[in-house]
Amino acid sequence: MFDLNQLRCFVTVAEELHFGRAAARLNMTQPPLSRQIQVLEHIIDAPLLERTSRSVRLTPAGRSFLPEARRILKLAESASQVARRIALGKTGSLKIGFTAAAAYGFLPELVAACRAKLPEVDFSLKEMVSGDQFEALTSGQIDAGLLRPPIARPELTSRRVVAEPLLAAIPKKHPLANAENITIKDFDDQPFVMYSPYESRYFHDLLVALFTRADILPRYVQHLSQIHSILAMVRAGLGLAIVPAAAAGLKISDVRLRPLKLRNRVPVELFMVWRRDDENPLLSALVKIASELSSAEVMED
Repeated sequence: MFDLNQLRCFVTVAEELHFGRAAARLNMTQPPLSRQIQVLEHIIDAPLLERTSRSVRLTPAGRSFLPEARRILKLAESASQVARRIALGKTGSLKIGFTAAAAYGFLPELVAACRAKLPEVDFSLKEMVSGDQFEALTSGQIDAGLLRPPIARPELTSRRVVAEPLLAAIPKKHPLANAENITIKDFDDQPFVMYSPYESRYFHDLLVALFTRADILPRYVQHLSQIHSILAMVRAGLGLAIVPAAAAGLKISDVRLRPLKLRNRVPVELFMVWRRDDENPLLSALVKIASELSSAEVMED
């Protein structure tokens, strides 16, 4: 089979119709150039050039072969460029998992930054609860995940990208709706829309710990998994709730979101997680962008 160098030699001679000028363009002498053409003609078993002492002309086979040779060289160059750009983390694809709550704040900013800095990268987004993301990471279904702690798997590595405060979610007509200072004690014996201990274990356990330390017991009226569903129930007057600050972006009418004063600040954390052995060169670029964004997202201790 012929190689790219032989094709390049043929195309150059065909364009110049002169071995001397073609050799100069290729930065080589005429004898090795002639040998490359002879080898190519032997491989394809057809004469490509008619040579006389005064001129060089393409044979019918050469005229037919020339556009195909150019196409092969162009494809080879294109393939090389794609491979180089993938190796440099400038093109390719990334599959990212995310929790629903991540879509309220950090994820849109991450996607916008990635589109600006990595315009040739194809991003595939998959909404998944944290537990499912762990499995998807391990099996290679996603390259990175935005999920809640704890992250205690040796095959994974992570970086915190969000640490935001908690907000009290109060129905518009509730007595606490216009209160300047809301503490955890204000939730004692109040109807409360709680997170599911299964689908939203992180938020459920976080609030249970807060209530236990404060020695209070709200009256749980519903257990739901999604923040927008919880806020919808608050809007309906079913009860109070506690949500991460990013939920303010949902702008649910008739729900007042108020700062929650806590004795010890309790951040709601979001981590970017990926496999330690993942060789996708785009991962480092993604993590760098996420880290740059996180400087504005992480709550100071």
